[in-house]
Amino acid sequence: MADRTVEQHLAAVLAVARPLPPAALPLGAAVGLVAAANVVCLVDLPGFDNSAMDGYAVRAADLLGATPDAPVRLPVVADLAAGDAPARPVGPGEAARIMTGAMVPDGADTIVKVEDTDAGMPVVAVFVETPLGSSIRRRGEDLPVGGPVLASGTVLTARHVGLLAASGHATVTVHPRPRVAVVSTGAELIAPGKPLQPGQIHDSNSYLLAALVDAAGGHTAYRGSIGDHPDEVRALLDRLATEVDVIVTTGGVSMGVHDVVKAVLRERGEVDFVTVAMQPGKPQGFGVLGERRVPFFGLPGNPVSAFVSFEAFVRPLLRRLLGLEPALAPTTRVRLTAALRSPAGRMQFARATVSRDPHDGRWLATPVAGQGSHFVADLAAADALLLVPAEVTHLQVGDEVESILL
Repeated sequence: MADRTVEQHLAAVLAVARPLPPAALPLGAAVGLVAAANVVCLVDLPGFDNSAMDGYAVRAADLLGATPDAPVRLPVVADLAAGDAPARPVGPGEAARIMTGAMVPDGADTIVKVEDTDAGMPVVAVFVETPLGSSIRRRGEDLPVGGPVLASGTVLTARHVGLLAASGHATVTVHPRPRVAVVSTGAELIAPGKPLQPGQIHDSNSYLLAALVDAAGGHTAYRGSIGDHPDEVRALLDRLATEVDVIVTTGGVSMGVHDVVKAVLRERGEVDFVTVAMQPGKPQGFGVLGERRVPFFGLPGNPVSAFVSFEAFVRPLLRRLLGLEPALAPTTRVRLTAALRSPAGRMQFARATVSRDPHDGRWLATPVAGQGSHFVADLAAADALLLVPAEVTHLQVGDEVESILL
């Protein structure tokens, strides 16, 4: 059977994915999520006429003719701070001292800035005429009741959350974060921090992938490792398929006799184990598990292969579950500072470091020295993935290629 292309495998992944059912979440939990319904304002913004300045609430007609040499003097009949409800109106020839945000009392039709007065109490001297309506924020001038706050499909930012709160909403209906289980497989895996025996390695993949899930907008609901016993693997996957929205495993999907994930799931016919024309990450497993048809990814066990596979296939699926466009990450054109070879017939995701050309500001990319799929240190040092097409086998210094900036 011929290898799938990256595009073909991604299409198979996305064919089973739909945005998660909407849920009402507290505002503090909604940043970065996608609104699943239109939202309108529940209150007028602002909710009442209020002062835009510290000053005095007056009647504009009382200030006619006021100058620094001939100020208008008015008795101050109230002192209003933000949150105060005026106890009485301002009558003709009267003033009320008022702070920014305080409710404008009945009778007053303008605010004179404190800078244009002597700031007096209990009588204030006003030095300038002030036009009618000056420095008053009118009720509903920002948004009236029923005005649009949020359109369905909007990705919520902190600014949207602030508007939702101001407009009277404590919750918002969104597509929730996918709950993801991340499982590393292999009897050789030991938790970080514990001493290693001969042949053992620390489990890094589950930590790597859990961090990627959370950074992509998902929620890691389970993270752990498991050995190579088929019954244990089968029981864990069956349980997770009732608890989470996506399951991601690493290891056990190649051609070896101990590739337990492949052995356990192939017997059910729910998961396809295929080869994809890419480097790294050629062996891939994907399908659905359980009655809920939970998407399942069986990723290779080498750390770089797992990382690249996540970027190529898992992240786009998580984006679709979130209600976002599920395409590969945006790419940027970069210019190589060193030559790079690539295998014929396979799309290479080559790690590189990038910088700006000091002369023209364009991106420069330097492939890392070790492109092997086990080089964790080089993966950490890289800040870009170069996307070398399957038909390209050699790139020279100065050649340009598309790149995902990490």
